[in-house]
Amino acid sequence: MTAERDYWDEALETQSRAEWDRLKLGLLQRHLRHAYDNSPYYRASFDTAGVHPDQVKSLDDIRRFPFITKHVLRERQLAVPPFGDLVAVPERDIVYISASSGSTGVPTASPFTARDFDEWIDYESRQFWSSGMRPLDRYCHSLNFSLFIGGPCVLGAQKLGALSIHAGTVPSERLLQILRQFQATIIWTTPSYAWYLGETAVRDGIDLQRELAVRRIFVAGEPGGSIPETRSRIEALWGARVYDYYGLSDIFGSCAGMCEARNGLHWAEDHILVEALDQDTQLPVKPGDRGELVLTTLKKSARPMIRFRTGDIVSFTEEPCSCGRTSIRMEGVHGRLDDMLIIKGVNIFPSDVEAIARKDNNLTGEYRLVVERIDHLDVLTVEVERAHGYNGTDEDLTHSFARQLKSVTGVTARVTVLPDNTLPRATHKAKRVDDRRAGVWS
Repeated sequence: MTAERDYWDEALETQSRAEWDRLKLGLLQRHLRHAYDNSPYYRASFDTAGVHPDQVKSLDDIRRFPFITKHVLRERQLAVPPFGDLVAVPERDIVYISASSGSTGVPTASPFTARDFDEWIDYESRQFWSSGMRPLDRYCHSLNFSLFIGGPCVLGAQKLGALSIHAGTVPSERLLQILRQFQATIIWTTPSYAWYLGETAVRDGIDLQRELAVRRIFVAGEPGGSIPETRSRIEALWGARVYDYYGLSDIFGSCAGMCEARNGLHWAEDHILVEALDQDTQLPVKPGDRGELVLTTLKKSARPMIRFRTGDIVSFTEEPCSCGRTSIRMEGVHGRLDDMLIIKGVNIFPSDVEAIARKDNNLTGEYRLVVERIDHLDVLTVEVERAHGYNGTDEDLTHSFARQLKSVTGVTARVTVLPDNTLPRATHKAKRVDDRRAGVWS
């Protein structure tokens, strides 16, 4: 069997929506029974809610089951160390763990059985193939390997047959040296770091398009990869195509990613049941509308995740993709609930501002949102940088940006234009919100 047949499963990936639903329902019924029979937490949780796996006759029945949150994961992990009582296999069957960063609390561990791990890496290979990776590519994996769920994703490239370079998070100068020495054709990092690395190369006199061979950049970890304006700026800098990926430590590495059509992120529907829910009613939103992403694993046996609230605000489409794949596509991560700002009753996410900052070539594309409480009112200031060589006035940039922001978001904000290279550059995930309100943590 050829590699192409291995990682382009036409029968699976082009099936009808009705066939997808039948597949997911069968997987869901078995997975819920596994969780109920083997996890003390889920048995107690389902019994308390008055629900049982045998009651699931359609995918809509998942809405009868209780949510899981990050707080619950931490609480149960501390109560029943080391993994918590959501685990549904004996510890002897666990062969790998990843862990969250702990940026919002105690790091949460995510265990895998050998089968869980193999199925995850197999999906990584399938996703890489859909993004254009082939066995003759040279793939440079520049994500953190230290307990980070993105680390083992490099094995998906190796399984596909690509030459894989385990660079990790080395200093920028060293990474550029690796890219030049081995003429890597694909790199994976965060959008902020792809931007920073490109700027560093230009500063050091490296011609990205002549001296390096990078033609595809996979990005994840921030909403920026789904924002066309951000992708365009990175692509112009590198002369390479940008593909956005989405994953999280509590499930597995790449839960969704862009195919070569780059019209949204195809979801791993044979592994995960996806909901996008209204924040107030907790009912599904219509295709194209924004809702909170809620995930249910369908195969991961070590620690099933039933209705996990991610806190990410997303939108989806079920329209078939021009690539032929029929899995639902995530149109982007518009922000996180914990990053969302409410300014005079209007919700605004950093990604809303990013699309405007990256579209204007008179700006560097860097930005920061500063929130202060003045006279009992929340005031938003957006800091941006003028591009090097800009010949106009800061007043023109200020008025233009404020007008666009008002038009797109409905929010009136102060705009401060700073010199080029004033705002801090992110070497991994960028922190875009500086919340200075007393008693408000950010």
